Amino acid sequence: MIDYDNFQKSLKRLEEQYKNYRELDESLPDVTQEAIAESVIQRFETCYDCLWKVLKRYLIEDLGLAEVPNSPRPLFKLASENKLFASALEEWLRYTDARIDTAHDYSGEKAQACLDLMGGFIDDAVGLYQTMSGGTWE
Repeated sequence: MIDYDNFQKSLKRLEEQYKNYRELDESLPDVTQEAIAESVIQRFETCYDCLWKVLKRYLIEDLGLAEVPNSPRPLFKLASENKLFASALEEWLRYTDARIDTAHDYSGEKAQACLDLMGGFIDDAVGLYQTMSGGTWE
């Protein structure tokens, strides 16, 4: 049986911090605003990593696929072929690009591009969680 706890917890933390980011008080010092934005990106990275690893287990254990890649991009292609995503594969590949782009750089255009994807990523990750776990999102 697949344990979804880490994926669920990381997604909830991302959701919470993204809400804080969207509701940022512009009167906060720049350094505080930047720290909140960086936290969203770090939580995205953690959630993304949990997501693709649990997805790999799902493809092997629940779908019974024998040949499952060990990296996100081909794994997402396989998941898309098996109709696990509500959104297009291209969106998932954009999330992959954002994860790669922010690996060591939380400032500038790459960080903002990542932040711009967060709402969609969270929605897609929640949908995937529900598909794989059979549970509802609270």
